[in-house]
Amino acid sequence: MKIIGMVGGIGPESTIAYYRLFVASGHSAVLINSVDVQHLLGAMLRQDLPCVADYLVDAVAVLERAGASLGLIAANTPHIVFDEVQRRSALPLVSIVQATCDHVRTSGLTRVALLGTRFTMEGRFYPAVFDAAGIRLVTPAPDDLSYVHDIYLNELLKNQFLPETRLRLLQVIDRLIDDQGVEAVILGGTELPLVLTDSSYRGVPLLDTTRIHVDAALRQAGV
Repeated sequence: MKIIGMVGGIGPESTIAYYRLFVASGHSAVLINSVDVQHLLGAMLRQDLPCVADYLVDAVAVLERAGASLGLIAANTPHIVFDEVQRRSALPLVSIVQATCDHVRTSGLTRVALLGTRFTMEGRFYPAVFDAAGIRLVTPAPDDLSYVHDIYLNELLKNQFLPETRLRLLQVIDRLIDDQGVEAVILGGTELPLVLTDSSYRGVPLLDTTRIHVDAALRQAGV
């Protein structure tokens, strides 16, 4: 059984969700290197991407030395430097962005919404992959985008999953469906499936990137 190495802690609750999914699949050979999410967020807020990349390269190297043969970064936002981390790492890494794009393309969807942190929703790392696949990505209107980012950093990453937040997020999704005609919503933050726990809303799939990422890693590991 191949050992899968996971850079976790970004944040802790979603790391637990990853681990549970791996174990439920029958693959218990998982190493977790839990890193400091606040250190990463600080670098992101300073727009210091070289610091983010260096930190993650070091984190992946720990997993490789520990015996992992395949790795993943258990969060969406750090994938802003995924290509740089993979270039500098000997350990093969599974991209959450590519895995999600493959899932969307296989499902025959062409217009999907993206929710996550501001770094994810406004970054180019998701569109770069999805544009190449001919898939249109849609993000919320500015006020909704700011709301999603704010609750992500100030609630979800602090292990707060409130019923009123779930309702507000569903209102954001209502507007994405009604105003922008999206066919699915990518929960492009691995804490989002912990508050939006249903697989669909109003008949529109809510795509759990944690589960998609785990499935992709298991396929690559030959499970």
